[in-house]
Amino acid sequence: MKNNKEKVLIIGGMGFIGHNLALKLSTKYDVLIVDAMEVNNLISLNKTAKENPNFELYSKIIKQRINLIETNNISLKKIDARNYEKISEVFNNYKPDYVFHLAAVAHANVSNKDPYSTFDHSLRTLENSLDNSRNKNQNIKRFIYLSSSMIYGNFKGGIVDEDTICNPLGIYGALKFSGEKMVIGYNQVFDLPYTIVRPSALYGPRCISRRVIQIFIENAMKNKDIFIDDDGKEKLDFTYIDDFIQGLEKILIHEASNKEIFNLTFGQARSIIDVVNIIKKEFTNLNVISKPRDKLMPIRGTLSIEKAKQKINYLPSFDIEKGIKEYINFYKNIS
Repeated sequence: MKNNKEKVLIIGGMGFIGHNLALKLSTKYDVLIVDAMEVNNLISLNKTAKENPNFELYSKIIKQRINLIETNNISLKKIDARNYEKISEVFNNYKPDYVFHLAAVAHANVSNKDPYSTFDHSLRTLENSLDNSRNKNQNIKRFIYLSSSMIYGNFKGGIVDEDTICNPLGIYGALKFSGEKMVIGYNQVFDLPYTIVRPSALYGPRCISRRVIQIFIENAMKNKDIFIDDDGKEKLDFTYIDDFIQGLEKILIHEASNKEIFNLTFGQARSIIDVVNIIKKEFTNLNVISKPRDKLMPIRGTLSIEKAKQKINYLPSFDIEKGIKEYINFYKNIS
């Protein structure tokens, strides 16, 4: 029987965002994941096994990701997206309708310590994805690029929208901003349809990329200290993974998302100390220690989501009270 489902190719699809996206889309689309399993995944985890105190936990999480992909019959090709010939084979054989480019180094601190590797895994993979997407033998309906709130740099006035002038700090933000310009350039030259997405402070089940809320909960469960920057009053627009994935799916549904940039966040920044206090309700003996903040991390705040609400009916529902409760339950069940 012929499969009439539209095809979605997720490059870098076994990471935190990618596997959640694949699971969501697999009920309505034919989904193919391409991932070398190197960045925040099996290979990198095994390389750090001896010095990683969370090795056992993260192994469980990755195995759960793989099991979910397999049980939902989602195709996975273990291919390095930096290999142009291999990626070309995937495009030529699969002929996707939509391409999500997620392949990248996922953390700003890692990027600043190892800029070459960040460039290699971020822009080189993006170039390969874009060049194959614009091929005349393809008929890509949309190329979706995951950027970052880090491209804004320091937030002026505590809130930014998609028209705010970008002034990124450090390697990570600069590369993400460069990626946006590459995507727009391919549209200008080759008429490649695109959507650019800017997330912020993502959190939720099956993450191993050492994000803020993840670190806090893991430390709390082990009765370890939590370290916050300065007085903890700095705010981030924390976004639960289910809300974010809902937004990505709506990009495929709404034609109004073509040639647009969207902030996809909760739309209301909350302080680090707010997060700590919510976690303290579950772990009452939590010890919090202040440390100097990293000067290469921009001072952020709220990302306006009015544009996404209007154009694609984006409706996030997880404030941090609800999201952290769900996240803690995940850890209790998997530990």
